[in-house]
Amino acid sequence: MSNKILAVDTATENCSVALLMGDEVISRCEYAPREHTTKILPMVDEVLAQGGITLNQLDALAYGRGPGSFTGVRIGIGIAQGLAFGAELPMIGVSTLAAMAQGTYRLHQAEHVMTAIDARMDEVYWGQYIRQADGDWLVHGEEQVIKPELLVGQIETLNARWFTAGTGWESYAEALAQLPTEVVKGSVLYPESTDMVHLAKFALARGEVVAAEAASPVYLRDTVTWKKLPGRE
Repeated sequence: MSNKILAVDTATENCSVALLMGDEVISRCEYAPREHTTKILPMVDEVLAQGGITLNQLDALAYGRGPGSFTGVRIGIGIAQGLAFGAELPMIGVSTLAAMAQGTYRLHQAEHVMTAIDARMDEVYWGQYIRQADGDWLVHGEEQVIKPELLVGQIETLNARWFTAGTGWESYAEALAQLPTEVVKGSVLYPESTDMVHLAKFALARGEVVAAEAASPVYLRDTVTWKKLPGRE
């Protein structure tokens, strides 16, 4: 039976929605800083209309769980929860870093990807990903927030050629140029929902779903912030 999964993401400056129906993906994506709340729901309506299905016919709803902008991650989860509650759908949180790795494979056929999102404060959200034989991704080490210069003595290169993804490579080019490995510049700067539905398919098969009320963000820098400042943008 073919999976039907909708993904929404507003964790970075990008705003995107994608609908997976079997092997077909219908998507919308726009670079829209500070316009996520006005863009995302019309995108949802468009992809569902093009796919000819309703929310109630979906198997799950995926969302970009971060890391990313504090406000952007909150907006995405809030909208996804509202959609999931109404249609009684299970939810799947997808890493924005892993989504960029999948995007780099989609565009460059890269199977080793180093992802770095500019986290401000002279830090990056960092993850290394290795593509598996089945098309899923394995994180090598763990996702973390770190000063770029500290990565030099920490990362493992595995004698592989690594592709880059994310805004961190431009923001901290000098520090990241010191990494002791062959690096190939990729073109992916932001996560996209079209790649999130690919990852969500594997998560759904493993049963990695949560109820809408249990959907939660990943910030990496300070997991306490979400609890401390529930009303701040």
